[in-house]
Amino acid sequence: MTIDYKHTIHLPETSFAMKGDLARREPEMLAAWAASGLYEKLLADTRARPAFILHDGPPYANGPIHIGHAVNKILKDVVVRAKWLAGFRSPYVPGWDCHGLPIEIAVEKEHGKVGTKLDARAFRQKCREYAAKQIDIQREGFKRLGVLGRWDQPYRTMDFAFEADMLRALARIVANGHLVRGAKPVHWCFDCGSALAEAEIEYQDKVSPAIDVAYDAIEPAALAKRFGVDAGDAIVAVPIWTTTPWTLPASMAVTLGPELDYVLVDGPRRDGRRVLLVLAEALLGAATHRYGVDGVAVLGRAKGADCEGLLLQHPFYARRVPLILGDHVTTDQGTGAVHTAPGHGVEDFEVGRKYGLEVLNPVGGNGQYLPSTELFAGEHVWKVQEKIIDTLRQRGVLLHAEKFTHSYPHCWRHKTPVAFRATSQWFFSMDKAGLRARALAAIKDVKWLPSWGEERISGMIANRPDWCISRQRTWGVPIAIFAHKETGEPHPRTVELLGQVADLVQREGIDAWFDLDAARLLGADAAHYDKVTDVLDVWYDSGVTHAAVLDAREELSRAHGDVRGVMYLEGSDQHRGWFHSSLLTATAMHGHAAYDEVLTHGFTVDAQGRKMSKSLGNVVAPETVMKTLGADILRLWVASTDYSAEMALSDEILKRAADSYRRLRNTARFLLGNLAGFDPAEHLVAPAKMLPLDRWALAQAVRLMHLARRVYGPEANADDIAFGPDTYAFQLLAQELMRFATVDMGAGYLDQTKDRLYTLPVDHPARRSAQSAMYAILDILVRAFAPIMAFTAEEIWAQLPARGHGSVLYATWDDLAHLRGFGIDGHDQVLFDDLAALRTAALKQIETLRNGGQLGGSLEAEVALVVDAATRERLDPCAAELRFFFITSDVVLLGAADEAAFEGEAGTTEVALLDGKARVLVRATDHAKCVRCWHHRADVGANADHPELCGRCVDNVAGAGETRAWF
Repeated sequence: MTIDYKHTIHLPETSFAMKGDLARREPEMLAAWAASGLYEKLLADTRARPAFILHDGPPYANGPIHIGHAVNKILKDVVVRAKWLAGFRSPYVPGWDCHGLPIEIAVEKEHGKVGTKLDARAFRQKCREYAAKQIDIQREGFKRLGVLGRWDQPYRTMDFAFEADMLRALARIVANGHLVRGAKPVHWCFDCGSALAEAEIEYQDKVSPAIDVAYDAIEPAALAKRFGVDAGDAIVAVPIWTTTPWTLPASMAVTLGPELDYVLVDGPRRDGRRVLLVLAEALLGAATHRYGVDGVAVLGRAKGADCEGLLLQHPFYARRVPLILGDHVTTDQGTGAVHTAPGHGVEDFEVGRKYGLEVLNPVGGNGQYLPSTELFAGEHVWKVQEKIIDTLRQRGVLLHAEKFTHSYPHCWRHKTPVAFRATSQWFFSMDKAGLRARALAAIKDVKWLPSWGEERISGMIANRPDWCISRQRTWGVPIAIFAHKETGEPHPRTVELLGQVADLVQREGIDAWFDLDAARLLGADAAHYDKVTDVLDVWYDSGVTHAAVLDAREELSRAHGDVRGVMYLEGSDQHRGWFHSSLLTATAMHGHAAYDEVLTHGFTVDAQGRKMSKSLGNVVAPETVMKTLGADILRLWVASTDYSAEMALSDEILKRAADSYRRLRNTARFLLGNLAGFDPAEHLVAPAKMLPLDRWALAQAVRLMHLARRVYGPEANADDIAFGPDTYAFQLLAQELMRFATVDMGAGYLDQTKDRLYTLPVDHPARRSAQSAMYAILDILVRAFAPIMAFTAEEIWAQLPARGHGSVLYATWDDLAHLRGFGIDGHDQVLFDDLAALRTAALKQIETLRNGGQLGGSLEAEVALVVDAATRERLDPCAAELRFFFITSDVVLLGAADEAAFEGEAGTTEVALLDGKARVLVRATDHAKCVRCWHHRADVGANADHPELCGRCVDNVAGAGETRAWF
């Protein structure tokens, strides 16, 4: 009679689904979190914790989220969740950058430029409405990614309070002496009609006319004499080389390198007259080759400093220009002589200031020469080049002209070339009150991740010009300063007045300034002052979020709580952007950086390393990924990728991420399923009393826990985790999670414990040992998962027995402090390493026999281990249970003399052990199969009451249960 033993088998039971179905399940979870007020409760319940603040760099409020947004927000959320896990309070306040040209352009497309259909006030209102609409679109996209934060209370740079705090920050900077006004060359975009900041410039290749132009000496004999040469009646000229012929109308001098060596040589004759040219000796060959006079003899030599002060003739104006000296002159290209237009170049401006040159800017804001510009009035600078070259050719001073491809600054919005124009602008001086020196010092107090970020931003600060903060636009926060009508200087009460204007703006918005009658604040002084109508550079807007957000919100402020750290995390381009502007404003205001840590990430490319673009058809839209695979797949991809470099993404890469996710999910599901009926309060077995295999598995999980703690960074209440090479290296943790799930668990422990979990009596100590280990392992895994797979971790947590809180967000590493010192001794580790090597060899032989049809599964196999005496002595204590480790029906230990008695059917595999060698043999069993445990044993049928069971199964169903001490 066949007996049904199904009721004696304890198979896994869990409602944790095998299939993630994330695209459907995640939105439901988001809705549940919102309905329960989970985030608000978390903030309230953890208000006594010390804080770690990840401050959000504001994305621009313009368009749906793209994959770059997703990478950035996911990385931020991983850090924020990791800090909750580390025992911190980690509030995240998302923000948006709302002012600036892109929104103006969008509004102009619908309503026209200011004054066409709308006055300035109405236009600004339309900009405000447009930004608010874009924020709503982006907010939903960010929330769908699983990003936790104050989505109902974000910061927006267009909020009245924020705009007011921008002016209060400006008052502080003015009070500290950093604001200056002057006519200086700044990057100017003719399409924007405004000055641009360094961060608004990108470099692209441009084809320009490269020309060599002769500047004739007013006194040729005097110049030749400096070279020890008698010029006779020859023309003596200094050739310059330039790729910007349009700047020649503003040419006010020619600059030589003071220590460079120059030579006087014969050049091409002009109208039959001899022409002598002054050239840098290092460039002589290249220059004369361009002029078609190769192999000329050097007539004389002089240093650049020897020629200072002599006058030259402008090539097409009745203007005499001096020879001056400048250290910026090099011999990389050209002639060694640089035409100098202080109105069109920073170096030209600086050297011109030294010599008292006029700062002439004949180019209007629209790119056309002013009406007073001789020969070229009204011409656009990009279209006038050939006309200038023709003029030079007609006057006989053009030595050479060719097309030249070079890297040239472009507007990052319009992708069009920009020009340097000297205009009256407002600047933060880098050196007047020591801002550069303070900023460079502040950089050293910051942790830069990757470390090369420190050198990068230091170089930018060290070499940058003064920061031009003024823009000639409509949609922006005004530089609310009263400037004297004659001197242009700010009112002596500027700091006080900025505070008063800020109070008005806080109530009424920026229109309060534009509508303001100056007499309201200045009284009789109003007749002598103009209101500045320029607006602040948008990089200033985001650059003062430390003042308008971190200092202004009590939950973020160092002044109102124990804030242990502030992190800024953005793309690597922000060393010249947000990191840069925030550093300068914070240093100008307070003398130190706004942040303690700066983490940067690379940009997304396709699998071939190409930039993503619609034209290439390689764009991966986060919305599409979330609708098909789910946000946790995208989050796992981000965490698995080395974000310090370019991050490759494609459908195939996402498929691999989904495969990895399934393995991790199935590992968690197996662990949960085998915790059915397990109550930690009643059944938990202390690690010291667990079976050795369980202790080994738990030790591997604890090792994983230590890596996770190192990766997620320093903790609030533990001093054993410090900054190191693993900090924030999320890809290391993701890789180890996969290895742990696939190798330690999937290829070993989970299969090796099935027999014990399924076939032993429900309360058997060995079964409770396995459950206790699995409970502890899952307790570690769910925490390691939590920052990365936000939704899945909550799913697991909801199924975990005896969880202490309603959300994994409350879980900390402190909860597992009792496991920090756990491990197995070296002897046990060697034993398990040797056993794993032996099992691997056995599995290979089993696979050979399976492929040959000699057996079906591993339980149809018997294994012999031929070992030396010392190894046998190590393995003897666990010999009776080795079959459970190997998942075979039998494992026997043999000496070399007994090897012949075991007829291996797949040859012999020799295995190197830590101390010695062993040989592994495998054969198919000829014993009957136990219908309950499926092992093939000689004692199957020995018990008449249970004729289909092996002896141990009889003990497990009808007796006290088998003895299990090892596996």
